[in-house]
Amino acid sequence: MSLLSALFFLMVLSISGFLLYRRIRFVRQAILLGKQESRNDQPTTRWKTMALVALGQQKMFKRFVPAFFHLLIYVAFIVINLEVLEFMIDGITGSHRFFLPFIGGLYSVAINVFEFLAFATLLACVAFLVRRNVTKVPRLTMPELKGWPALDANLILIIEIVLMVAILTMNATDQLLAGRGVSGYHELGGLLFSKPLQPLFGGLSDTALFLTERIAWWFHIVGIMAFAVYVTYSKHLHIFLAFPTTWHSNLKPKGEIKNMEEVTREVNLMLGIQTGTPETPTGDVVGRFGAKDINDLSWINLMQSFACTECGRCTSECPANLTGKKLSPRKIMMDTRDRAEEVTRSLQSGGPGLDDGKSLLGNYITKEEINACTTCNACVEACPVNIDPLSIILELRRYAAMEESSSPAQWNAMFQNIETSFSPWKFAPSDRFRWADELKNKS
Repeated sequence: MSLLSALFFLMVLSISGFLLYRRIRFVRQAILLGKQESRNDQPTTRWKTMALVALGQQKMFKRFVPAFFHLLIYVAFIVINLEVLEFMIDGITGSHRFFLPFIGGLYSVAINVFEFLAFATLLACVAFLVRRNVTKVPRLTMPELKGWPALDANLILIIEIVLMVAILTMNATDQLLAGRGVSGYHELGGLLFSKPLQPLFGGLSDTALFLTERIAWWFHIVGIMAFAVYVTYSKHLHIFLAFPTTWHSNLKPKGEIKNMEEVTREVNLMLGIQTGTPETPTGDVVGRFGAKDINDLSWINLMQSFACTECGRCTSECPANLTGKKLSPRKIMMDTRDRAEEVTRSLQSGGPGLDDGKSLLGNYITKEEINACTTCNACVEACPVNIDPLSIILELRRYAAMEESSSPAQWNAMFQNIETSFSPWKFAPSDRFRWADELKNKS
């Protein structure tokens, strides 16, 4: 029986591993649709940023209540994986509580810690469900969350609750079997959080208890493997992508806007400065100004779109959104991810890919949205994992202005004045300080 169980476990593990590998390959292909960009300077600062922001959740605690509940789930996710490791070994070897003989009395302490974290996770998930569906926090009920995003958020919370209940049920029935002296089960002392559940199962026979314990065990471990696959399709992919995202944070001052390489190259050519190398000449190549589609963005932009937690902190801090404009930085990231997934699916199925007649600007993100941005960096500052929606907005706006000349009329007039008069106002540079002379004459 244990051999059949081990074989079945290996089959389930192999299937989940294959599905996980296939999805990870898909996400990687989608991210690599973006242009190359290197951000490996200042490694010490980057390691520190990743440790504080991704691991330490430094920016989460700007809002204490959700940060506290999130911390409970986060710590549980890390620590309970030690128990999942034991589940894996038990499943492969057919053993039961593999680590018990090795650590003796400390095993009961460890299980109590796991149960505490399971119970804390359960409470945190209930709190988050209430925030989303009862109190309805405004940033969690915005239009871009309608449909799948809202369902995804609720599903993940419900799944976590069910998995935590399975752990407590498994431990409660396990200890009842151990108390009855059933072979293969061991008394662990007082388990503080599963013990109150024992009366619910006390009237069951040994066979019924055994089946309940095994069902709970299988449900939990298969649920964990299914959860691992599901996460890669969910906004909860940020659990893993938060780390490379924070490593590749933009470390430049928040107000510094990145120069356009294409413009720099053209200016260098006008000045007679050689650009490129013999192996990679650039003199005869005119690049696109700004971004029309995802392949015009960098791979870091696309990775950040998959790392977006959809928490809406960026949008709740955006002054344009707060004044009724259509711009939502969260929607910018979600649209970028959706477009990357659409193109990748098309390429994998032999379709046209980027040549499908659609583009990120126009079909997903409108000019009304990007023109509403004030470039204040509030969205970047608010993001818990240093995602930068502003960089995408700027690239889209550059394309609209420089490739299509489709900026608002007032902007085009300002651009022309800057080009001809070196200021937003339409008068000669030589007249710039005339007001000072007039003021001097008056005095």
